[in-house]
Amino acid sequence: MPSALVVIGSPNPRSFCHAMAMRAVAALERNGVECDIHDLNVEGFQPVAPLDEASTAGMDVEAAVDACADAVVRTHRRALTQADYLVVAHPNWWGKPPAIMAGWLDRVLVPGVAYRLDAREGLPASLLRLRSVLVLNTGDTPPEREREVFGDPLDDIWRRCVGAYLGGAAVHRVVASPLGGSTEAEREAWLDEVGRVADAL
Repeated sequence: MPSALVVIGSPNPRSFCHAMAMRAVAALERNGVECDIHDLNVEGFQPVAPLDEASTAGMDVEAAVDACADAVVRTHRRALTQADYLVVAHPNWWGKPPAIMAGWLDRVLVPGVAYRLDAREGLPASLLRLRSVLVLNTGDTPPEREREVFGDPLDDIWRRCVGAYLGGAAVHRVVASPLGGSTEAEREAWLDEVGRVADAL
């Protein structure tokens, strides 16, 4: 059975990020995908990587997974290596993920677990079997302004920066914004979009 790693990086358990993640889970499970759900705040995920975690380059996958003393981080690393799909949900804070999600990237998508770098060219070769990545974001900036004024930095982070290390896995993104002042109909439309995109994966 294919599996999905679902990672939520919003501090509010009643957030729309959580609702989007759960809609994606419902669609994936309806399509026979087993979902492994992790709420970073509930798990107490520590985002700051200690010095002794800094070097996993050159390790095989199992060694790189186990190179971390933090059991929560080890669990996430192992889950990532076994996932066919990755779903991440977080708000847009200053054009970037919240610190807890940025720390998840720093501590989980490490050399030896997620990728290897060519020693000369510095080009990544993915070690993961991911087919697709679904990024779910909330924000309060209208999408046109996010693109035209700010250049949509979250899209750059997930599609161009992180995506380049995921072995060609397609990156899909659903943005619910501006969330503040949105109507119930608008919120339901965003949730329906999440379901449609997850179904299509």
